[in-house]
Amino acid sequence: MTLYESRPVGVVIEAPAAEVYAFVSDPANLPRWAAGLASSALDEVDGRWFADSPMGRVEVRFAPQNPFGVADHEVTLPDGTVVNNPLRVLINGDGAEVAFTVRRRPGMSVDDWDEDCARVADDLESLRLLFERSAL
Repeated sequence: MTLYESRPVGVVIEAPAAEVYAFVSDPANLPRWAAGLASSALDEVDGRWFADSPMGRVEVRFAPQNPFGVADHEVTLPDGTVVNNPLRVLINGDGAEVAFTVRRRPGMSVDDWDEDCARVADDLESLRLLFERSAL
């Protein structure tokens, strides 16, 4: 059995969890908050989403819409590697908590993993600011 090191990265947002989930789980919104993944508008081709990312052209596939706040997604990198990204939007009082699990991929150095976690934290902070500054 292969297990990967993982690190939780999260943010609390003063906005209803249902609204945050609806926004986060729509791939078209990725460029507005997830610069670490999508640096420009995504292209949808036959129900598949493609983005230009810092890693090159990637395909992004989200879990189907659901009432549980699960916004897990897979990113297929240019070399064909598939990265599974657990992402949850949880109810936290009247607001939301967004929890992203960052896994250390095979061959990834600790420094690269730290940088990946920092990028995810920056993305989640961008998401928080979008909601809390009413920039939507």
